[in-house]
Amino acid sequence: MHNPSTPLVHTRQGSLLGLTDNEIHIWRGIPFAAPPVGPLRWRSPQPVAVWHGVRDAQTFSPASWQNIEYCRELGGGDPGRFSEDCLYLNVWAPATPAKPLPVMVWLHGGGFTIGAGSLPPYDGHALAKRDVVVVTVNYRLGHLGCFAHPALDGEEGERVCNFSLLDQIAALKWVQENIAAFGGDSDNVTLFGESAGARSVLSLLASPKANGLFHKAIIQSGYTLPDTPLDKAMAQGEAVAAHFGLQNASAEQLRAIPPEAFWPLEGALKPGPVPVCGDAVLPESMLEMFFTARQHPVPIMVGSNSDEASVMAVFGVDLAGQIQKLRQERRLGLGLIKLLYPGMKGDIELGRQVCRDMAFTTLGYVLMQAQQRVGQPCWRYWFDYVAEAEHHTYKNGAWHGNEVPYVFDTLNLAEPSRHYVNARDLAFSAQVADYWVNFARNASVACDTLHGPVRWPASIKGRDRLLRIGLNKLAGFKVENRFMRARLALFRRVMRHHVTLD
Repeated sequence: MHNPSTPLVHTRQGSLLGLTDNEIHIWRGIPFAAPPVGPLRWRSPQPVAVWHGVRDAQTFSPASWQNIEYCRELGGGDPGRFSEDCLYLNVWAPATPAKPLPVMVWLHGGGFTIGAGSLPPYDGHALAKRDVVVVTVNYRLGHLGCFAHPALDGEEGERVCNFSLLDQIAALKWVQENIAAFGGDSDNVTLFGESAGARSVLSLLASPKANGLFHKAIIQSGYTLPDTPLDKAMAQGEAVAAHFGLQNASAEQLRAIPPEAFWPLEGALKPGPVPVCGDAVLPESMLEMFFTARQHPVPIMVGSNSDEASVMAVFGVDLAGQIQKLRQERRLGLGLIKLLYPGMKGDIELGRQVCRDMAFTTLGYVLMQAQQRVGQPCWRYWFDYVAEAEHHTYKNGAWHGNEVPYVFDTLNLAEPSRHYVNARDLAFSAQVADYWVNFARNASVACDTLHGPVRWPASIKGRDRLLRIGLNKLAGFKVENRFMRARLALFRRVMRHHVTLD
């Protein structure tokens, strides 16, 4: 006999038995596509086989193959087991919803090479307590998630190589088909993500295959690196095959390479942190789609952190060296840089801020203008809060990814924050999470203000507004007009020039 305290839900693919924790129902490891293994490697995700009886959904599934040490250090925790059979999602939902609830679908970050929807910072319990349904998604990573090679070209009647994006689209289709059974409203789905997850959201806003699958979008620390051109991706795929001794490789030979063999690859063979432009998933450059305001017209929230350059240092970017390069750019001279960044002492500090703004901050400005052209609201933020005990560690502000446990209200679960947060940090985190849920519940063309500690207006009808979350690392919220306007307007022109040249 079924225990009524254990949640049983019936999906189109079969029945699932979850668990209950403090009035929140949780289902883990739900398959949303067939295992992409064997002949299904490097193919669009296929439907899940229907099962009979009740499937246990109380434990997380394996993550996609990746570098476990990188994930522990940079990706949010220990992803657990790895497998090519990784296309699973997780759901948190209130036990007794009075009506269909807003749905928030999370795409994790990690440069498209590390991460999993099961990591502690992404625990959906605290958000679900605010009366939303939370879904976190696994997708294929590294060369398993994005790969181009002549032997694979045209296998499906159309050119596809952005398999990670196709996985995310399959998860969104699963949500449309099944989320009502979990108490969710399939007509109010917010897609949100950070870093590579944010880049995924941007890509799906530009993809014809994702149109209509979600209704709002949140972009946390999305970056402006250009998409990889298809011809370059093809050349890399051939180089990867040659590394394994496969000249003029067949599709069968490529699919016989063990999945774990891809992870030690370095240098020019290493997968990049951006999708490929030129296949059926992303026919045109994501940035070009926003520059020309052809993105799917939905409400957007977009923002970044005060020390995004922290992630560049981790990956060996020479911040001072970037200033040396900019000195040589005719369109961006040293005099103009110094005018825009007064009081900077030394190339390292100047490089930290210039690189941050070119790679991250400017994106919010570009999206704001694109949204205004299609008549959709855009809420912008700047995250600068640092936990009180860690001001000495994060002396330049909030690092790349630091906002995530505030958004999920999981400071007590995430590493390393769970070791040092205090009651004031937790109270501030709760306010941030409230804003995100408020967006998921209420944001629309007809509702252009989010309520919280301060009223957060969208940038509409030519207005340029931004919510500062944390003021000089301290708790607080403040709306500013024309935030960094001169810098961002310049960098937008520079970005537009380079996209046009490409």
